[in-house]
Amino acid sequence: MNWQRSVWIVAAVLVLSLGLSSAGDIVHHDNIAPKRPGCENDFVLVKVPTWINGVEADEYVGVGARFGPTLESKEKHANNTRVVLADPPDCCTKPKNKLAREIILVHRGNCSFTTKANMAESANASAILIINNRPELFKMVCEDDEPDVEIGIPAVMLPNKIGEILENGLTNNSIVSVQLYSPLRPLVDIAEVFLWLMAVGTILFASYWSAWTAREAAIEHDKLLKDASDESSHVEGEGASPLVEISTMAAILFVVIASCFLVMFYKLMSFWFIEILVVLFCIGGIEGLQTCLVALLSCFRRFKRAGESYVKVPFFGAVSYLTLAVAPFCIAFAVVWAVYRRVSFAWIGQDILGIALIITVLQIVRVPNLKVGTVLLGCAFFYDIFWVFVSKWWFHESVMIVVARGDKSGEDGIPMLLKIPRMFDPWGGYSIIGFGDIILPGLVVAFSLRYDWLTNKTLRTGYFVWAMTAYGAGLLVTYVALNLMDGHGQPALLYIVPFTLGTFLTLGQMRGDLKVLWTRGEPERPCPHVRLQSSHSQ
Repeated sequence: MNWQRSVWIVAAVLVLSLGLSSAGDIVHHDNIAPKRPGCENDFVLVKVPTWINGVEADEYVGVGARFGPTLESKEKHANNTRVVLADPPDCCTKPKNKLAREIILVHRGNCSFTTKANMAESANASAILIINNRPELFKMVCEDDEPDVEIGIPAVMLPNKIGEILENGLTNNSIVSVQLYSPLRPLVDIAEVFLWLMAVGTILFASYWSAWTAREAAIEHDKLLKDASDESSHVEGEGASPLVEISTMAAILFVVIASCFLVMFYKLMSFWFIEILVVLFCIGGIEGLQTCLVALLSCFRRFKRAGESYVKVPFFGAVSYLTLAVAPFCIAFAVVWAVYRRVSFAWIGQDILGIALIITVLQIVRVPNLKVGTVLLGCAFFYDIFWVFVSKWWFHESVMIVVARGDKSGEDGIPMLLKIPRMFDPWGGYSIIGFGDIILPGLVVAFSLRYDWLTNKTLRTGYFVWAMTAYGAGLLVTYVALNLMDGHGQPALLYIVPFTLGTFLTLGQMRGDLKVLWTRGEPERPCPHVRLQSSHSQ
């Protein structure tokens, strides 16, 4: 089963290591739409709770206009105001309605947004709700040739389906009233703290597992050279885990292949395509969860014999009895998650499968030296920046963020993410981090601990603590930037790579280890026979 496991892990690196950024924008900045006095608001999402005949109904979301006064940020300060239909419906001329500070509901089209707002204000409306002619929200801006705008009422755009619901209620002679307010997102949500701990803890655990297996392999190698024992060779061949070492060329090809996958995700994003990704994620999650459980249970004496006893299974080859025992549970876990992934607590199962997969990848896939790690993270650095920011010039939207959100799929996003619901955010949603933002820097952090253990360095004199701290600091800066940008998705590797790689390279240069780290990636191990012969001669 070793070759098959290697294939799955390599596939997981290529398919799942897309550096998807944290996303969840509530304030929409726009440098293209013209700004001038009276027309310089940010585009903010607006909560629109409704009441029908005095009974509280559904709550909807609209978007505020570039013009007009800003809305209240707290629900308790927002007035519950009655809604009336405009006559004429487009509100391009002064409405015939006799208004007493009601909110007027109008249709988009036939004149500019500012004209509609001016007409509504002249009719004594307290606010204007504009129904879009499409399902999505639209940013309402001022015209290029308009003079300075002075509009004294807020304007909010609603999707066409929501507008139809309100309009139907009004045509049926129901009393419809709404509140309009735009709550502020908290500077820090506890979800981001837990997500930070999950990412750092995953790399920490995976690094120690990787370093432990590397040290055991080195001890076994020395024992083999010292004893020249056929038995040792047999044990090593049977129990060793398959390892995949990344070469420099593979690190460069990663960017090309990952970009192809990302564009494919973007172009084919739909409900059925998300279903395919869910199946692929479940396959990788089953393999990862099974590997982690087998390794964990093998630490206990009761399960050790089952972990070391093998049986041949068609197609899979030699499989341990312990693997056969845990496989049904792993399969059932992934299937249950896939079936119920739309329920509110399904993120727990997704994170368990994701963390298990990430840990397995970091244990099996390795960078042999700092040169490969630098090329890999350097390419990923520019890849992340390009697909989050630069891709807007070609595709008119951020490809990375669109894929992360799962736009046009009817889902909350692709499954290749760790996510936690935002607990104190009035807008709800999730804080997310892509697998690539953990796996790619995690490969370099795990390499640092393997090097420390093979060179017998302590935590104080080694590189792991510095690399781990640098990764944590880089991820922390990512969340700070995310909040400073009002929730705009950020390329996490833009901050993580300089912190992690810069710290490692600088420290290696200062300590004089950079040449060894860059080329061999591990200390020279003289043949035990030479050491024995030298000790006998003394």
